[in-house]
Amino acid sequence: MKKKLQETPLTETTLLIMLAMYSPNHGYGVMQFVEEKTKGRVVFGPGTLYGAINNLSKKKWITPCLYREGQRKKEYIITELGKKQVEAELERMKEVYKIGMEITSIGGVYND
Repeated sequence: MKKKLQETPLTETTLLIMLAMYSPNHGYGVMQFVEEKTKGRVVFGPGTLYGAINNLSKKKWITPCLYREGQRKKEYIITELGKKQVEAELERMKEVYKIGMEITSIGGVYND
């Protein structure tokens, strides 16, 4: 059965975790990635992160990496289906951003 793309927006948590897994990454690495990229605005607790990882794994958007000898932490990587989800979400966000820039003072057009 072919998995269909999610039609609702991804949460910020989901999107950030998936972006962190474009390269093999473990939970603590994901937490560091997100905190660094968001300049500390987003910080995950272990419960939030591991719950999201389990959910993404069930959806087949991420998958465990092959275990390597000496590896202490379980690593995950984004799947092709996961990449399609991320790309669809970024396109959706780009549309919203464009609309916002067209109608706000930030975008140079301001209607009083």
